[in-house]
Amino acid sequence: MSIGVPRRSTVATTAVGLAATTGVGLLSARNLLSGQAVKVRQVIPKSWDVPPRADGVYAPGGGEVQRWKRGVPVDLHLMVFGDSTATGYGCRSAEEVPGVLLARGLAERSGKRIRLSTKAIVGATSKGLAGQVDAMFVAGPPPDAAVIMIGANDVTALNGLGPSARRLSDAVTRLRAADAVVVVGTCPDFGVITAIPQPLRWVTRDRGLRLARTQARAVRAAGGVPVPLADLLSPDFRQHPELMFSADRYHPSAAGYELAGMQLLPALCYALGEWPGDLPWESRSAEARSLTDRLAMLAQRWPRRSTGVPAPMVAAAD
Repeated sequence: MSIGVPRRSTVATTAVGLAATTGVGLLSARNLLSGQAVKVRQVIPKSWDVPPRADGVYAPGGGEVQRWKRGVPVDLHLMVFGDSTATGYGCRSAEEVPGVLLARGLAERSGKRIRLSTKAIVGATSKGLAGQVDAMFVAGPPPDAAVIMIGANDVTALNGLGPSARRLSDAVTRLRAADAVVVVGTCPDFGVITAIPQPLRWVTRDRGLRLARTQARAVRAAGGVPVPLADLLSPDFRQHPELMFSADRYHPSAAGYELAGMQLLPALCYALGEWPGDLPWESRSAEARSLTDRLAMLAQRWPRRSTGVPAPMVAAAD
């Protein structure tokens, strides 16, 4: 649930701006939101740490990651774009990073050697996606598959919902034109971040969910596969915050990232033709299942961890 921890003045500006854009025009409301934003800055630390480097080649059966260089054989190139959530900010080891979870999961399911490359940047908004895609083309041939996680920082930066979705659509379109399949984790649910007080949390949640819906439509129209992370992750983040959040109460923990990976992997396999039938959250029968039942079904296809780190404990959502 990364918001990328904005600059010192960004959260206060966000509070006032959101008050105006949602029709809460009273001075007292603006003052309340601004005061709460100050408290958020005091509770949530800035993003100074560097996420673990996770790029390399991952083979079926686990084992150590192999450093990629020219001449190293790979079957499929996976590239990750987006913000701090995509980088795995808050993870303590590379094995906890979403890209690694996806690369290992895809290697196990397909039996292929997967090269992982990361272009995501901590704090990025949709305005930075074009630069990340540009960097991809400069570095070498485009990947076979791309995963994008973006949106939270667009909410705190007060970027327009429509323009943010269009920038995401442009990135998906460029990647699809380069013959890459594209999976997008849409904006997460700010409502589960209890470090943000009410009513600021409600305002940011409403804006984030509207952005997620706009993103999903734009991604589908551009030929990508959207994954509704807010819908899929919120029940467990809300019910088990001590497990799903890292120490800063803002970014996901290793368990939170693994839960996100369990939602993104089926979509990635589906886009690559490695997943039979419909995606779990899109089939009518899945709508009647509890979150625990759906995760149990996904866990049957999720590879065993080779690092000795236990999988996240998942309990039934209310």
